[in-house]
Amino acid sequence: MTERLADVSQRIGTTRQLGAVVNAMRGIAGARAQQSRALLPAVRAFAEIAARAIGQARLLEAPGTAAASRTQATGKPGLLVFGAEQGFAGAFVEQVLDAAEAGFGDAHVFLVGTRSAVLAAQRQLAVDWHGELPSRASAIPDTATLIVDALYAYLGQAGAVPIAMVYPVWTVGRGVAVTRRALLPFDPKAFPVAAGTAGPLTNLPAADLIARLGQEYVFAQVCEAALEAFAAENEARMATMAAAKTNIDSKLTTLQALERRIRQEEVTAEVVELAAGARARN
Repeated sequence: MTERLADVSQRIGTTRQLGAVVNAMRGIAGARAQQSRALLPAVRAFAEIAARAIGQARLLEAPGTAAASRTQATGKPGLLVFGAEQGFAGAFVEQVLDAAEAGFGDAHVFLVGTRSAVLAAQRQLAVDWHGELPSRASAIPDTATLIVDALYAYLGQAGAVPIAMVYPVWTVGRGVAVTRRALLPFDPKAFPVAAGTAGPLTNLPAADLIARLGQEYVFAQVCEAALEAFAAENEARMATMAAAKTNIDSKLTTLQALERRIRQEEVTAEVVELAAGARARN
């Protein structure tokens, strides 16, 4: 009986330690999700500013100016997929990859996220470029720079092929939803001319100015997608850890009840032994 009680006590201690680890992981994920949410408004504001600037720069275009000729497309379309960097996020990794998997066969795939890259390899999906999501939201712009450089390097080889983004978005109460949107080629005509305003003062030709502003806009779009993916992964991890904590608390309650019952059985056994001894003496 004593050995059984010691075993249960040890299991209770181990379960409590596991609960502490789960709580720590949940707290870290919550802090990271909050950091990314705090940065998203600034990134979106930057994208809006770039979009307005492109509209103003279009005022400098000479009437009837033909669009610059693009390099003929010779390669596959590009597909930029933002997945998960780490595990312990439930079905989140599979959800994102399931949504993007259909496009892998016909595309030059850029996959961001180490855990997603492992899962893609297990599914024997071809990945042409792989990057990592950082552990801090503040490092997302550096990651976006690497991604944009890789995209433009591929466009230099493949020509003006279309590139789409696939990334997860977390909504409170509804969980994760996977979004797909076009990223490239950049089309200035998609930005309305800023009517009623004067054109900006610049020493650059209008086409060069618009092209540079377009690069800033694309960079902002990649930053936003990366932040959404970073936030979604950590929100999913928080939900997974919350479910794990509920299970751990239930298990701990069961073990504590078992410990009390064993202790009671030990007390009862001791009382029976004492009574038996008293009867034997009498």
